[in-house]
Amino acid sequence: MLDHTGIGVADVARSARFYDAALGALGLRRAMQLPEDTGADGIGYGREYPIFWIDRFHPHSVKQHTAFAATSRAQVDAFHVAAVAAGGTDNGAPGLRPTGAGYPQGYYAAFVLDPDGNNIEAVFRQPSGT
Repeated sequence: MLDHTGIGVADVARSARFYDAALGALGLRRAMQLPEDTGADGIGYGREYPIFWIDRFHPHSVKQHTAFAATSRAQVDAFHVAAVAAGGTDNGAPGLRPTGAGYPQGYYAAFVLDPDGNNIEAVFRQPSGT
């Protein structure tokens, strides 16, 4: 089980504008900043505590993939709209993903590239039998 993870970014302030919007649509907020007053070195997103960090210390532009759990299809849609409006690049519009491509039944997701080219996903897994 993971407690937290993160990625390196080229410009924390630029990436923060993207992640404030994209993760805000999923109910996440800035839970911690380093330094505390500016967040110029790193920002941790979460609800009660940081679960996802962006920072200037780790390598950036390594094209990582991170998927965030959404609570509904509408939240996936809102993530996609907010992320693209905040400077992200569409990498897969919201929708059900095909089981023939290896996705499980009811996998509803959207993909957006962040300012460093990382593939950020929001996914809602439709419960079986609904």
